[in-house]
Parts: sequence; structure tokens; C-alpha cells
Amino acid sequence: MPLIADAARKEHAVFYWHLGDLRAIYDFDQDMGTIDPVSNKPVPKLNVITYEDTAWQDFFEKQIIPFQKNGVPVFLGIGNHETIPPKTREQFISEFADLLNMPAIQDQRLKDNPTDHRVKTYYHWKKDGIDFIYLDNASAEQFDDKQMVWLKSVLDADSSDSAITSIVVGMHKALPDSLSNWHSMSESAQGVQSGRCVYKKLLSIQQTAKKNVYILASHSHFFMDGIYNTPFWKDPSRGVLPGWIIGTAGAIRYRLPEVHPPSAQTDVYGYLLATVNPQGHKGKIQFDFQEITPEAIRKFLNGSVNPELIDYCLDNKDRTAARTLPELPDAKCEDMSPR
Repeated sequence: MPLIADAARKEHAVFYWHLGDLRAIYDFDQDMGTIDPVSNKPVPKLNVITYEDTAWQDFFEKQIIPFQKNGVPVFLGIGNHETIPPKTREQFISEFADLLNMPAIQDQRLKDNPTDHRVKTYYHWKKDGIDFIYLDNASAEQFDDKQMVWLKSVLDADSSDSAITSIVVGMHKALPDSLSNWHSMSESAQGVQSGRCVYKKLLSIQQTAKKNVYILASHSHFFMDGIYNTPFWKDPSRGVLPGWIIGTAGAIRYRLPEVHPPSAQTDVYGYLLATVNPQGHKGKIQFDFQEITPEAIRKFLNGSVNPELIDYCLDNKDRTAARTLPELPDAKCEDMSPR
């Protein structure tokens, strides 16, 4: 993450968008431990209670402050690890209220509704003709009715606003029926049904309001583009939206599913660089994966982190294979609410 912060400074990035999963929480994070000389594996330097009490503060100090020092604002999203006990959604809001209520978010929320003073895990802000929307699908019951009502109002306003040319929707889990379906909103029935309704609403906006729509997610720990180019969404009655998975900022790397585009990558670390109005194409956004090489990581961390720990994290890979999930009946969406 500090290397991504350095890259953001060099790229003159307007902001960095974190799509959730701050710390493991269900277990000790490897970088908060040390290498055991016998097992050659990370062992924690602290007990469970101390870890749970300090994990998020450690995240802020090690991963957010480097961006702030470089003058790059961070927009923070919630992921499923932020809801693993003992952590809760309410704790996440309390701990990171300053980021979730930063001026751009607060101003837009009050512009939408002058009486809405509640800080939420879903939000949006507008800049240079683009509406950036973060959705909370960190747990199995999302998207819930309140979030769906809020999102419908935001998207309806965007549809009739000639100043909005593009809509970028960020979230932790990919919407259902993607190429990473096994690790997405398809993990729950509510996720499948509500996620399909959100997808169809975005598709309708692209087709009828002629807005550029882009969907970003993380959750799966690899890079993949064209994630909605699947048989389900290619059906003539539906349609394919541009979508990316970018889960390469530090977590253990996942195996790619059997079906994936040639451009997909795993066992890499890096970030997604978004360029607005590329080559003069006004209103368009170009997304390019930027790798941070193992050599750059070793050089940057030289002397500050145990080299054996660096090697362990760079070499460690998750061997869990993609699995097939049963396909649920399609949702009928009335005002975006699944029926």
C-alpha cells in the first residue's frame, strides 16, 4: 500500500479508492507477525485481544497515512472482513467516520437531502461530470431495502442530469453472475436477487440515458476485466456492462477461475489506474492495471521489514479453486426491489 500511495503521487492522482477488506480479523495478518525460524512461517507478535484492538489503527497508520502524506485523498469502502466478529458495520462507521464523512461525501449527501446527517457505509460524490458511487455489499443481507431506495434516487437523478456523463460504481463483492461468480454477491440469495436488480438498473441507464457505466469490485484477490462477459449477461434480453475486479493490494492471491480473459492476472500486486477523457474521448474512462513488482517491494521495504517475511508474503498463494454455484431464478425488479 505505501508503494501504491507513492505511485498515486507520481501519477498526480486526484484520489485513491479503497474497495474494502482492511485487515483479516478472522486471523492474524502476516505482516503483524514475525517469521518462526523452525516452521519458516509467520507467527503473531501479539495476542488475540491486542490484535483485534489495534488492527484497524494499524491499517490507518500503515495504509492510509502514506496517501495523506502524499496529498492524495482516500475514499474508503467496507468489505466483508469489516463485518467479521468482533468487528461490526457500526464499529467501522465509528472508527472511520472522518473518511466516510469527508467534505465531498458530506456535501453531496446534504445536497441530496438537507436533513440527512447520518454517516453511512454507502455514499456518492460527483466530480467533473462523473458520479462515483460506493455500495455496501459486505454482508449476506445486502443490498437491503434502504440502500436500494437510496441508490434508485441517486441513479434516477443521474439519468436526467445532462452534466453527468459517466457513472462509476464501486463495491466490495462483484455483482452476481460474473466470471468470479463463486466469490461475489452470488454467495447469498439476497445478494443474487438485489445485485441483479442493481445491474439491470445500471444497464438501463447505459442504454436509455446514454451514460457511460463502469463497475469496480475487489473481494476476489486477482485482476480481471470484462467480468460480466458471461452467458447470463450476454443473453439477448440482458446486456454486458464494463466491469473489473481489482483485489491486488496486499492479500493472499487467489487462483483464476477456469474461464477468464487472457488479460486476467494473479500472483501479482498492483492497482487500477483510471484515466478520465483518455486521448480526448470526453466522458470516457480508461482503466489500466499497474503492477508493483516484487523487486520494487523489496527495494522499498529494505531494512524496515524482515526480508524473510517479505519473501513469505510474495511467495504465498491461496490454492482454493473456483467452484460452481447453483443458478437462482432471475429476479423481477419493481423499482429496483427484487420480487
